Amino acid sequence: MSAPHVRRPPASATPEPTPASTDLSGINLNLVVALDALLTEANVTKAAARVGVTQSAMSHSLRQLRELLGDALLIRGRGGMVRTPRAEQLAAPLHRGLLELQRALRNEPVFEPRTARRRFILATGDYFAATLLPELLVVLNTEAPHVDLVVRHLIPDQAISLMESGDVDLCVAAFPDSSLSLRQQKLYTEDFVCVVREGHPAVRKGLDLETYLRLPHVLISPRGEGAGAVDTALAAMGRSRRIALRLPYFLTAPLAVVHSDHVLTAPRRLVETFTGNGAWPLRVLPPPLALRSFDVLQIWHERFDTDPAHRWLRSAVSRAAGVTGDLPSRSSRRVRRTQPS
Repeated sequence: MSAPHVRRPPASATPEPTPASTDLSGINLNLVVALDALLTEANVTKAAARVGVTQSAMSHSLRQLRELLGDALLIRGRGGMVRTPRAEQLAAPLHRGLLELQRALRNEPVFEPRTARRRFILATGDYFAATLLPELLVVLNTEAPHVDLVVRHLIPDQAISLMESGDVDLCVAAFPDSSLSLRQQKLYTEDFVCVVREGHPAVRKGLDLETYLRLPHVLISPRGEGAGAVDTALAAMGRSRRIALRLPYFLTAPLAVVHSDHVLTAPRRLVETFTGNGAWPLRVLPPPLALRSFDVLQIWHERFDTDPAHRWLRSAVSRAAGVTGDLPSRSSRRVRRTQPS
């Protein structure tokens, strides 16, 4: 009886790569730093510049990492290099871990604002930047002249990932996402006002609901679609308005009504930025319908709760927003998100 036939793979076939031992004692920390840069930039040249090494050195590190982890990590895609699923899993916890290691090695149990040389990253939108930054810079210049501030645009849906990855120190937003791993503090409650140009012929005697509905409206819509708070309130009354201009930017909206017959319904603090001391020829009027106010919050990750530098930053933001004294923080709760206007 002949031996059974055993099917063997073709000679050209190569087995799936298997990761080598990932015992930390055998890993060069520089490789971990290189991996973080590669996964962040998804580009060898940019990763090399980020770390401060040559492109060839970064390419060599990528080869070592591929062998160590048994994964390609970065592969060529349509617009350049893209991360593999394994790389996607590694990116956030690796970046977060390196940030924690950096903070631990600093060994800064005490934070002295006057002498500290530190950079904070704040994520927020243009409305909050315009209304908060002037006062916040006064606090920084007075109390912490060597502290630098980086402001990044925030899309509320990204708040959780930004906090958990450690890419930003603090988020300021009206409707942040929530998570038990985040902390939040109310800065102030905002309401709405209406704005038209000075001398608008339709509102000489005030702004009633019928006049309001006849006018063309400007809607601030950061997402570029969907209904605003005004539309929701009108729909409950069985009414609607004409949105003649939809804008993604808060700061452009008041300027759009200066030379037009449009009406804008916007947060009060934003409008006061443009109308204070007669800066722009705009007339502020109360809305002719009831609109819900909203809370503006600062949110951060729980691991920063007791960090002296972060506590000072939160205090500075609170004072810039007009909050007197320290408000207690609380775990984030689910906040209903609506459009601001």
